[in-house]
Amino acid sequence: MTQTPFRTPEPRLWIRNPQAAYSANGIEPSGGVVVSGGRITEVLGSGELPSAACEETFDASAHVLLPGLINTHHHFYQTLTRAWGPVANAPLFPWLQTLYPVWARLTPRDLELAATVALAELLLSGCTTAADHHYLFPPGMEDAIDIEVRAVRRLGMRATLTRGSMALGQSDGGLPPQSTVQAAEVILADSERLIGQYHERGDGAVIQIGLAPCSPFSVTREIMAESALMAERLDVRLHTHLAETLDEEEFCLRMFGLRTVDYLDSVGWLTDRTWLGHGIHFSDAEIARLGAAGTAVAHCPTSNMRLASGTARVLELEDAGVPVGLGVDGSASNDASNMILEARQALYLQRLRYGAQVPVERALGWATRGSAAALGRTDLGQLAPGMQADLALFRLDDLRFSGSHDPLAALLLCGADRADRVMVGGQWRVIDGQIPGLDVAGLIAEHSAAARRLVAG
Repeated sequence: MTQTPFRTPEPRLWIRNPQAAYSANGIEPSGGVVVSGGRITEVLGSGELPSAACEETFDASAHVLLPGLINTHHHFYQTLTRAWGPVANAPLFPWLQTLYPVWARLTPRDLELAATVALAELLLSGCTTAADHHYLFPPGMEDAIDIEVRAVRRLGMRATLTRGSMALGQSDGGLPPQSTVQAAEVILADSERLIGQYHERGDGAVIQIGLAPCSPFSVTREIMAESALMAERLDVRLHTHLAETLDEEEFCLRMFGLRTVDYLDSVGWLTDRTWLGHGIHFSDAEIARLGAAGTAVAHCPTSNMRLASGTARVLELEDAGVPVGLGVDGSASNDASNMILEARQALYLQRLRYGAQVPVERALGWATRGSAAALGRTDLGQLAPGMQADLALFRLDDLRFSGSHDPLAALLLCGADRADRVMVGGQWRVIDGQIPGLDVAGLIAEHSAAARRLVAG
């Protein structure tokens, strides 16, 4: 007779009685959560106790508990060109044209440092899952996504890493210099390699790969259409910049004879497989089409304000059925990689558009459940049984919070910028506001030196 091997039960951790908590789904979580096997197994209401004994407890009475924040749009490499004087006051197209030659000098070690800095910043801000849009593959940078995979794994986060591309150079009417442009066959072959090598499926996935031709003004129709076909064949997601500026809209009309959403539809991208970076300049009819298709938008308020690109119509997008998440965008147009501050910026920008009645909880929803939906994740972004145990805990004992009364509102209204504890898959990745094992001072020194070399040429 075959005996079933004895299995030690997974230890249970009760994160107990937080000062406040936000579940992103209406479940009342004031008693905290029970974590086991990398998942949330129970969400407890006021006065409730776990259904069984817990081997460990964490007293969260001084913390505000959130689902781990999820970043839906970033360019990790851009941490090397933050607050660079020549583009400090430029809109998108001149900003890009000035920076492209600098970025073309990127080396593998530069990217490793840049990605580590971006991910560490995100993690310290309460972010547990990050999407990166890497489209820069100058000579010598063919393994860029592989470098990012290693950085994500070192920090113990989750990521959707998108294999971006630029295929329409200046000589063909695009914006990027020819040195950063790749042939379609190279782009597609590497995309398929990365999906086969790294893409994980199902609940708990750590690394996922998406396909992400950069933008209408830097790729060809061919690469857009072929990427859509590959994404459908291999069941991965699609990402690109769209409707970020009026200049882009004019470019699409001049180059393709189509507005941005018509162009998206013409290349097979108007689907629920797609999420779009920025999504600012849509008409009412285009918003309705996006909603009907289930196409998502990554709202990037800080970047949009920095580059004076415009304000996304987030409430109207959501009302039409468009999933909306938040993105910090590249650290050369946001100049930071901080998700809790991005939620604050989103709240204020949307209040400026729609009025003060936009609630704090709605902005937190964009950063959690909305972002998870944009990335096609049903296992993240909520405090609920069965969800991954990705959690962010914030303390409210800094001077900026003194005199505050509503702990949840204080996170955004008083400007929380750093998590005290962050958990990913049941493992603490930030403890007492620090990332265990990361030499931050050494990272800053080497990253800053690489940044100086890059802009010096």
